[in-house]
Amino acid sequence: MSSRRKIIVGIVLVLVLGSAAAISIIQGGSGRGVEVRMEEVVSRDLVATVTVSGNVRARRSVDISADVMGRIIELNVEEGDDASEGDILLRIDPSQLEAAVSRARAGLSQAQAQAAQQRANRLRSYRDHDRIAALWARDSTLVSRQQVEDAETNLEVAQALFEASGFGVSQAEAGLEEAQNQLAKTIIRAPMSGKVTRLNVEAGETVVIGTMNNAGSLILTISDLSVVETVMEVDETDIPEITLGDSAVVELDAYPDRQFTGRVTQIGQSSITPPSQSGGSATIDFEVVITLEDSGIQLRPDLSATADIVTAIRRDVLAIPIISLTVRQEDGAAIEREDTADSRSDEGPVARGLRSLEREGVFLVSDGIATFTPVEVGITGQEFFEVISGLEEGDTVVAGPYQRIRELTDEDPVRPSSPDAG
Repeated sequence: MSSRRKIIVGIVLVLVLGSAAAISIIQGGSGRGVEVRMEEVVSRDLVATVTVSGNVRARRSVDISADVMGRIIELNVEEGDDASEGDILLRIDPSQLEAAVSRARAGLSQAQAQAAQQRANRLRSYRDHDRIAALWARDSTLVSRQQVEDAETNLEVAQALFEASGFGVSQAEAGLEEAQNQLAKTIIRAPMSGKVTRLNVEAGETVVIGTMNNAGSLILTISDLSVVETVMEVDETDIPEITLGDSAVVELDAYPDRQFTGRVTQIGQSSITPPSQSGGSATIDFEVVITLEDSGIQLRPDLSATADIVTAIRRDVLAIPIISLTVRQEDGAAIEREDTADSRSDEGPVARGLRSLEREGVFLVSDGIATFTPVEVGITGQEFFEVISGLEEGDTVVAGPYQRIRELTDEDPVRPSSPDAG
């Protein structure tokens, strides 16, 4: 290659490298720093909620089982029918129990006859005793001492037999009353007014009564649907946030386009499944009852429900995005451990106590520099934390992405991300 050609190639290389350096300087001057998403601190209305799930039930319902065993000979209701208190729902074959009543009535008659006989025997013993006693008082030679004593003994025996016959009559009367009571149980009446929400039998089936180890036949269920509740399972970590009277918004899978309102009326004082019976499960749930307001819709028991229980409301308070809140050490350095619920569950009280050396805060952006600023937060809304102290309205904070916030350190330069970046 000639010297002239080498000079031309060198000049071209110098121009290319100079252009690249110039472009790099221009881009570096305008794009210096980590690209992050920023958001201004403004006042918002926040609502803290606890989301739970469960099922619908009537506040008052009665499961009706058989008190006597027998075949159903008459069934007067179907599932979905309305029933008034005292209505006859069904009849069980009374043949055997009618026979038992007849036997009990005959036994009572026999006991009464025996009582009458013992009454007569007692009266005769009284007369014999009075006659012997009179002769003994007139002349002791007319009757012997043994005759007097025998008369007294016979009177005492007759008195005791008469009293026993009276107890026999009472026992027979109780047996007759029991048999009549059992016979009356063959007619099952509605214990309250409501709707038949479950019917498990048909006419002709035989119902059985419960024993110590076997449950009896559940015939039907009557529910008073004038007041409807949802029974929710709430995790133990959310229970301290819920109080009686908290309002709730309920959604039912059967009515996806409608919301129902209600209030918390009952909070369980013990877990639904005791730890001793949970088989070592780590999940502890409590029962929370939400009473629904009248919606004009006839709801059915057992419908699936999901509810947001409103635990706190804040009006016009400073708020920051949930993702912007992070944790740093006292010196502002990033925390290297994996801060997840699983990792925290493996730590003990002492390890968690060391977290007092850590601070919650956000990265406050000023003149392109991110400065870690401790903040105190209040309630948690759907997407924002309430700011109690540490920030002022109009401040700009780093609001994402999550990984960038984890990696930021104090005094790092930042720049806003482009609108189409992620």
